[in-house]
Amino acid sequence: MAYNKQDHYYKKAKLEGYRARSAYKLQQIQKKFHIMSRNNIVIDLGAAPGSWTQIASKIVGKKGKVISVDINPIRPFTEKNIITIQYDMLSNSFLKYFKQYSTEPVNAVLSDLATSTSGNWHLDSERQIHLATLAYEIATSILIKNGNFISKVFRGPTINEFESIIKPSFRKIKHWRPPATRKKSAEEYIICKGFIVKSE
Repeated sequence: MAYNKQDHYYKKAKLEGYRARSAYKLQQIQKKFHIMSRNNIVIDLGAAPGSWTQIASKIVGKKGKVISVDINPIRPFTEKNIITIQYDMLSNSFLKYFKQYSTEPVNAVLSDLATSTSGNWHLDSERQIHLATLAYEIATSILIKNGNFISKVFRGPTINEFESIIKPSFRKIKHWRPPATRKKSAEEYIICKGFIVKSE
C-alpha cells in the first residue's frame, strides 16, 4: 500500500487487516448493489495483493469459494474458501487453464484489473477499457444465468463504446464511483447485474 500514510482508507485498512485500501471500494459496491451472496462462487481478476478477495471471502462464507487470479504472485491466505492462481489473463489459454480449478457455476466476476498510467488521459482510458473488455469476455464465458460482473474503467470517450458492447449481456448496467475512490482518480466502476445467457 504505497500511498500517503495519512489517507483515511489506508490507515483503516492497516487497522482492519486488509491488504490495500481498495477493500473499501468493493465493500461499498457490495453494500449498494449486492453483487455477491452467501455460498456464491466468485472470481477476482487482477486480484493482487488480495484486498478484494478478502472482502469476497467474508461475504460468500465457508461454503462459498473465491478464486483469486493475477499475473503477479499473491501472498497466501489463511481462509480455506480461497484459491489463488498466478496466470496471465491475456493468454488465449487462460479459460482452459482456469477450468482446471473450478467447473462449478460462477455467480460473480470481479475485475479490478488496472494498467500503469502514462499521464496521457486518452491513452490511459483506452488501455483500461481494453482490460475491462478482456474481463467482460472472461465473465461471459463462465457466468451463470443472472450472474453479476463489475469492472474498473477510466472515465473517457471509450466508456460509451464499451457499454454498447456489454449492454446486450446484462439486464441492468450502472456506472458508480465508490466513496473510497481517490478524489484525483479518473476511475469508476461499471456494475452489471443479471447475466443473460445466449440461449435466451
